[in-house]
Amino acid sequence: MKIYKQGKPIASMDNQTRRFRLQSFYNKCIVCLLFFLFLTASAAFAEKQETIVLLHGLGRTSASMYFLKTQLEDIGYTVVSESYASTDGSIKEHADWLSTIINDCCVESEKIHFVTHSLGGIILRLHLKVKQYPNIGRVVMLSPPNKGSQVADFLKDWDLFQFVMGPSGQEIGTGPDSIPNKLGPVGFELGVITGDVSFNPLTSLLIPGPDDGKVSVESARVKGMKDFIVLPHSHTFIMNSQEVIDQVISFLETGNFSHPDKD
Repeated sequence: MKIYKQGKPIASMDNQTRRFRLQSFYNKCIVCLLFFLFLTASAAFAEKQETIVLLHGLGRTSASMYFLKTQLEDIGYTVVSESYASTDGSIKEHADWLSTIINDCCVESEKIHFVTHSLGGIILRLHLKVKQYPNIGRVVMLSPPNKGSQVADFLKDWDLFQFVMGPSGQEIGTGPDSIPNKLGPVGFELGVITGDVSFNPLTSLLIPGPDDGKVSVESARVKGMKDFIVLPHSHTFIMNSQEVIDQVISFLETGNFSHPDKD
């Protein structure tokens, strides 16, 4: 190929020069493409301004939700997990505390999701009964006593139980006047995971049907829930199971659990 200036040939482009210019052009195209992909990915990540609030159970702390918290953070969520004095106050007092937490962390979030364990689910139900959020997303409850606990029924008059578990332990029985049974159907998108493995045969004797050592499978159900799954885990450590964490993520992302028998 010849290059002309004012109609006269001035140079001849050899193959090496041609390859160099083509390679330079390709490199610029690749850089532009990578930059575009980076901007697209950054925008997509920035648009996912979603917060997950974790609520631990009775007699526990936020440390019990640590493994769940880290995995949710790893996939891009902002996660709020605070301890509350579960044995020192009533369920209503805990629900009022939750209102403060949400106001501090989440009102500007695109979506607020919740993942609760045991009593945490009842606290959330009471809170959402009186407080509504336009940006509420999905909720996953782990082993919630949505119809109360027979173990709480049996132990409620024991001085030691009253001392250790406090007012909240007195409010989660199976009677019609218990907090769980006065809340009615849920009005939010809810998935419930519960277990059917017990390591406490004594408490399981108090519970009719399959149970996780503290809550029956049937008691975990609540009217209005969208999905429900039973997994082979116990009440105390259900939130640490990788299988359970995967199901939590599935519901938060899709609104459904992954049911092996349906796949």
